[in-house]
Amino acid sequence: MELAEALARRAVVLDGGMSTALELAGHDLSDELWSARLLLTDPDAVRAAHLAYYRAGAEVAITASYQASFSGFARRGIGESETARLLRSSVELARTAASEVDGPRWVAASVGPYGAVLADGSEYRGRYGLSRQELVRFHAPRIETLCGAGPDVLAVETVPDVDEAEAVLEVVRGSGVPVWLSYTVRGDRTCAGQPLEEAFAVAAGVDEVIAVGVNCCAPEDVAGAVAVARRVAGLPVVVYPNSGEQWDAAARSWSGDGSGFAARALDWVGGGARLVGGCCRTGPDGIAVLAEGLAAAR
Repeated sequence: MELAEALARRAVVLDGGMSTALELAGHDLSDELWSARLLLTDPDAVRAAHLAYYRAGAEVAITASYQASFSGFARRGIGESETARLLRSSVELARTAASEVDGPRWVAASVGPYGAVLADGSEYRGRYGLSRQELVRFHAPRIETLCGAGPDVLAVETVPDVDEAEAVLEVVRGSGVPVWLSYTVRGDRTCAGQPLEEAFAVAAGVDEVIAVGVNCCAPEDVAGAVAVARRVAGLPVVVYPNSGEQWDAAARSWSGDGSGFAARALDWVGGGARLVGGCCRTGPDGIAVLAEGLAAAR
């Protein structure tokens, strides 16, 4: 079954944060390549993280390619052919994990924003000072490589800026590969400050887009975004915010309580969300609670 067909029938469970699962397993991600480094150094750890989420009840795994790029790997002395292999392997690792569990499972190839490659927090600001065509030239090789690996969908995620969304959609238009478009937001605006009505409207007329929504944001910002997305785009809505905990940069630690995440997720589904999971600080245990709650509510 195609993912778009499943979304027409019911809510589908996404996984949680790849970095969260890897850190829970004891891996050090203090590196500008972040989880993408393990595609090179420990691919089995990536497969194991996907498998943990699938076994917890996730139906869609998002690949470890968020921070993987030709330019990022080039800074490590890795050539284009090897980078292409690593990008393809991100899809293959998730597909291998899917084969180890029963039931329908889908693989979403992560396409992170340009700012993620800078490893300086720019993905939460946008406005990189690049033209649309410069962004197209950055994204095109990675997207073409990931499409060639045969994912079920491209997860264009944590996009902070409408300009970047338009550039990515220019690349994917005509590819025939399904896409979801997910912004990182603050309140009712993108992190770059554009209204969500404007942000979701860019998906109009792009046949590949099967869902729009938000991720890597505060849980409090989700319900309003779901309503806007449904009204503006008329497509299934994808949401996978952070757990609700807050990062204390001075103490280098997380604080707060993310225990109410699963209950909130049921409210988002009630409001119209159809692809639901978690991002930072949401691990397999949290996805298990979410999956159980959604199953009981069906």
